[in-house]
Amino acid sequence: MKSNLTSCLLIVLLLAACRQANQPHTITRGFYYWKSNVDLNASEKNALDTLQVKKLYIKFFDVVWDPTGLRPMPVAKVQLSDSTSIWLSRHPVEIIPTVFITNECMQLIDSSNVAILADRLHDLMAAIANQLPDNSSIHEIQLDCDWTATSKNNYFSLLTRLQALPFFQQKEVSATIRLYQCKYKQKTGVPPVGRGLLMCYNMGNLKSQHTRNSILEAAELEKYIGNLQEYPLPLDVALPLFDWKVLYQDHAYKGLIQGLPDSLLQQKGISRKTGSNTFTILLDTILNGYPLKKGDDIRQEDASFAEIMQATRLLRSKLVTPKITVALFHLDSLTLHKYSTYELEEIFDSLH
Repeated sequence: MKSNLTSCLLIVLLLAACRQANQPHTITRGFYYWKSNVDLNASEKNALDTLQVKKLYIKFFDVVWDPTGLRPMPVAKVQLSDSTSIWLSRHPVEIIPTVFITNECMQLIDSSNVAILADRLHDLMAAIANQLPDNSSIHEIQLDCDWTATSKNNYFSLLTRLQALPFFQQKEVSATIRLYQCKYKQKTGVPPVGRGLLMCYNMGNLKSQHTRNSILEAAELEKYIGNLQEYPLPLDVALPLFDWKVLYQDHAYKGLIQGLPDSLLQQKGISRKTGSNTFTILLDTILNGYPLKKGDDIRQEDASFAEIMQATRLLRSKLVTPKITVALFHLDSLTLHKYSTYELEEIFDSLH
């Protein structure tokens, strides 16, 4: 009898979870801005206006490990142009200060110094925020770190300490969640914040030549989100718009190539197409400042509209958070022109 009652209870809970996951979501539209110099051009401002974007995640600075001083160090501090500051003051776009912290920092810092780091990050973030057009409009702060099981204690301690400091109080604090951190939450832990933002990109093995597209593949995404509805934080979603090229020399990963137009790579005599998105260089050359050698292999990676929509169909049935911010990475005119306004509208609305 007890076994039958337990089985019935499990069925009821599963049905309730299914109903919750299939409820309509209220969507807030957002963009990331990941450049240190915030100087919005006409097409970027137009995109924010036309798409009725309500949130702009601006990276205030990075925190990297200083091997000389043996301590974390802020770099790439944001600079807001006067014209952008004026524009933002006249448009209803909420700014979410975001800080990227390398996992190396959280691994190498002594636990006794975490509180000191928190105080320094707090002071720098507050000082930058005071330069924004309307500091009072800041309702959320986001921390971005690719933490692991070995660095979680330091990172989670940092998050706890930050939330006790004045600038963070009475604001929602969110943390980015990588797909593997979501799937293996028992191992990596759940950050002590009010909200998570699931980063639905950079999911494949970038360094392997056998990978087709490390930025986004719906089939790869599906491997990570089977139990997404069980994640104990309310989740927002980030989706990719960016692209890059991956360089291999002698079949070994050599780095990323960004801003290289396809037209240059595909010039006659420069490369030979070896697959749907792979090329082999035919001669020693320099393209857009990148030195390339004969025999180098290049893989073109991007996030196509069709692939993004396939990914959101998978996510839609798993998300149980009723109010979701959908943030696109990132706001850049060169990236935006690859998508029509209709396609961007569809991406935002696909998680309703």
